[in-house]
Amino acid sequence: MPIETDDLFEDDTAVCVPVADEATGEIRLLSEPCSTCIFRPGNPFRTTMPGRIRSMVADVVAAEGHVTCHSTLPGSAPAGVEPAICRGFADTYGDRSLALRLGDALDLVREVPPPL
Repeated sequence: MPIETDDLFEDDTAVCVPVADEATGEIRLLSEPCSTCIFRPGNPFRTTMPGRIRSMVADVVAAEGHVTCHSTLPGSAPAGVEPAICRGFADTYGDRSLALRLGDALDLVREVPPPL
């Protein structure tokens, strides 16, 4: 099942990127929310589409997926930063994410710092 991410880009196409290390199976989870996390109060991401965020989160939760931090997406992340699950999403909806539930059960969740 593809996992939709927080693809708040103009074309409205879901972005599916791996958040698990191919060699170890470890699932990357941010250790804290990034500075512009869509789950922080006050819209620090500066999206003009607040309904879009609500809709995306509802879809992801219904599919037992997760939100990938926009700061870790290819093309947005600094060199060397790999995609990771959004900490704000995990703190709010982590119990509904299949990847996080399985990762926790198998001790495969690895916390990584947010990009600067």
